[in-house]
Amino acid sequence: MTLDQMARAYSLARKVLGMASAIVLVTLSPALAAAGPAAESIHVAGIPLEFILFALTLLGVALFHNQTFLVAVTGLAAITAYKLGVTGFRGGYGIAGLVDHLGHEWVTLANLFFLLMGFALLSRHFEKSEIPAIMPRYLPNDWKGGFLLLVVVFVISSFLDNIAAALIGGVIAKQVFRNKVHIGYLAAIVAASNAGGSGSVVGDTTTTMMWIDGVRPLAVFDAFVAATLALVVCGIPAALQQHKYSPITKDERPGIAVDWARVFIVFFILIVAIVANVWANQNAKQLLEQLPIIGLAVWGALMVTALLRQPDWSLLPENLKGTLFLLALVTCASMMPVEKLPPASWPTALGLGFVSAVFDNIPLTALALKQGGYDWGFLAYAVGFGGSMIWFGSSAGVALANMYPEAKSVGRWLVGGWHVTLAYVVGFFFMLAVLGWRPDPPHKPVTAPAAASPLKSPAVR
Repeated sequence: MTLDQMARAYSLARKVLGMASAIVLVTLSPALAAAGPAAESIHVAGIPLEFILFALTLLGVALFHNQTFLVAVTGLAAITAYKLGVTGFRGGYGIAGLVDHLGHEWVTLANLFFLLMGFALLSRHFEKSEIPAIMPRYLPNDWKGGFLLLVVVFVISSFLDNIAAALIGGVIAKQVFRNKVHIGYLAAIVAASNAGGSGSVVGDTTTTMMWIDGVRPLAVFDAFVAATLALVVCGIPAALQQHKYSPITKDERPGIAVDWARVFIVFFILIVAIVANVWANQNAKQLLEQLPIIGLAVWGALMVTALLRQPDWSLLPENLKGTLFLLALVTCASMMPVEKLPPASWPTALGLGFVSAVFDNIPLTALALKQGGYDWGFLAYAVGFGGSMIWFGSSAGVALANMYPEAKSVGRWLVGGWHVTLAYVVGFFFMLAVLGWRPDPPHKPVTAPAAASPLKSPAVR
């Protein structure tokens, strides 16, 4: 890191700490002055104040897309201060309650941190393998080439990870479109990666959570009915947008040679991540809830393969800020009082897709699993594909925005990627017409002795 970068980082840190300290003092002063127990949540027009603070944070991200990290950290400070001083957390009040809350959430946060940072190095390995440089040979040189690339991302995500699939798609797009990628096409890359992962229990964190909790993989597989049509609905307009903006180039540098060692590294790391996840699910579920197994496996594979090819470590400082931004939003979302969802139904599932565009889909999925009564194929599609409608609605979107900073504008994403929202709705209702709403039977045994007692399933962390 250069002296100039250190100076800018120091200046930003001062701003964050200053704003955060002011918010903490203003919020906590009344609560600390009162010596009584924590109060009920303050409501404004019937809405808990936590939701309002989170909505203001997301609005700040939308309006000030050049200061997203500052806005997210400031919002996290405000929500944390409010919970500390007024309502407390699910596990208690004050610092003890916060520590208990973070104790439940840290594995999810650590896994996201390791995966986002590790997959940035993984995507650079893929870029340096020269596979993206030879892709124009195999893609049609009109709009159909852009659409075929989205299909490739969809397929990759179905058996690997949606974050890795989005980054691989972003690397190839940067190469074949000469670094000029339309924001609508970026939205389509994220949509393709989330669509491909929605029907596979190894393709997305939310579907993996369902698998861990006992949902049958074939129940999740139904999501492909909606996801496949959604890919076509958003993929063709996005490919046409991109072709008009910057068509595929067939020019190649002379003497391109594929570095098969780096190709091996990419697939080795992804396979290690999948194997670690499957092994932990089958043999050590308790360990999976206590340690970031998948993230540690990815970094272990990165260290081992560094003996073959060194990762581009210079990527880490620039990727760190975007990663911490996502973690701040996920932590904010985990503090929301979402103890109860509306009754499980297809309108509820449809609505959860829109909510997941701004609200982290991991706690939403965990809450739905505790509630039960869903058609898991619908829910997998909704919380998976729904997050594509806004760039920070999914980990794949955040990862791609780290590669393309111009994507960090909610307004431009919504305008340029209008077809993603359309595709979500069309895909959902097509699936409803073809399969119908078929709530899956309970995937866990009844633990309460009385028949009237509700089903209880352990929370998914």
